[in-house]
Amino acid sequence: MTSIVREQLTVLVTGAAGYVGSITSEQLLANGFEVIAIDNFQTGHRAAVLPDVVLVEGDFGSRELLERVFRAHKVDVVLHFAAETTIETSMADPGPYFQNNLVRGISLLDAMLKHGCRSLVFSSTAALFGEPVRTPIDEDHPAQPINPYGQSKLMFEQVLDWYHRCYDLRFTALRYFNAAGASQLLGEDHRPESHLLPLLCDAALGRRDSVKIFGRDYATPDGTCLRDYIHVLDLADAHILALRHLDVHPNGKFNLGAGRAVSNLELLRTVEQVSGATIEFEFGPRRAGDPAVLVASPRRAVERLGWSPRHSALDTIVESALHWRGRHSDGYGSGSGSVVERAGAE
Repeated sequence: MTSIVREQLTVLVTGAAGYVGSITSEQLLANGFEVIAIDNFQTGHRAAVLPDVVLVEGDFGSRELLERVFRAHKVDVVLHFAAETTIETSMADPGPYFQNNLVRGISLLDAMLKHGCRSLVFSSTAALFGEPVRTPIDEDHPAQPINPYGQSKLMFEQVLDWYHRCYDLRFTALRYFNAAGASQLLGEDHRPESHLLPLLCDAALGRRDSVKIFGRDYATPDGTCLRDYIHVLDLADAHILALRHLDVHPNGKFNLGAGRAVSNLELLRTVEQVSGATIEFEFGPRRAGDPAVLVASPRRAVERLGWSPRHSALDTIVESALHWRGRHSDGYGSGSGSVVERAGAE
């Protein structure tokens, strides 16, 4: 039986100026939720925060800031996106990944419990599985991370298990595979950009001379990595379904992907086909911490949450990304958001 949740819930979103956090916030607003956002703009963009969002600028792990937010707002549920996320960087400097993804996350949980909020949807990752022993990867697949990023996310999921058992925390962990694409208003803009699809889009739009593809000797059909691309709007839908089902699945874990393997070269050819451009590229060495294959089995999310990756056909993902980047030559540039509160304000 589906849990019924009133639409006027107040949702606290950490990392709400980032890629997935901003688009999920957009969809929360469209579904009638009130959104309180926390972001320190280390990697997020003010212009990605819509005017109807109440934005608190600061660190989501700050006990002082969290105390002020929870005192000022009756928060019903937290959507936790804020994290360090770059696999390659985590291999060289793991400290910030454990500090931000684990230690500050525990500060958030403790603040929630102190103020009577026991509902969380967590932005997790397929990187916690490591090199797959079977594909597609379901939720029962062994979790054996091969990089500190994936390890930090797995450790936080383990903390959530104990907080559920000991403190009655209700949570859902959503393991993303490769988030991609854009909404009509919001898109992907990392500084520096390391994700393949936006780099390919920029090359197709004439903003880059070439693109580097890392690794050509994997045990895959064309020698390049295989990934499972999921449209960011489908991820946003999954978050809304997850918060609506927290009563039914109070310690749920779900893999979110389209269930389709796409090689780096196939993605490049699809961008060429959709854009009509020819993309110059070169091969580089493998990146440390990159598994050869990451492909999801989304069956559990489909069956238990009623979720469907409706937007995740590869050409649809590419078209939306090209459209957004075509209209935003400088990404979010230096646009300003709607800061209503600031850390340290009375």
